[in-house]
Amino acid sequence: MTTTTEAGATHGYHKQKDEHLKRLRRIEGQIRGLQRMVDEDTYCIDILTQVSASTKALQSFALQLLEEHLRHCVADAAVKGGAEADAKVEEATKAIGRLLRS
Repeated sequence: MTTTTEAGATHGYHKQKDEHLKRLRRIEGQIRGLQRMVDEDTYCIDILTQVSASTKALQSFALQLLEEHLRHCVADAAVKGGAEADAKVEEATKAIGRLLRS
């Protein structure tokens, strides 16, 4: 997976890439823990508590990524102006809408 677009611009998360990957691995561990809990016939409420924690971790990651996108990609496009700025704002707005529905 690359961290640049076709135009050669670096993505906003590039500086925190290692931190993000570490965070995603922790979330992956939480999900594997859920599988183990089901396999071990853990009490439903305990599983739901872990589901809630995993969901919150993913939402937190998504918000961090969104913030980086706004500060880097959208801000850069806004400086350039025109259709690119409009497209980035529309793209970010749709992403925020998807996050709110999740």
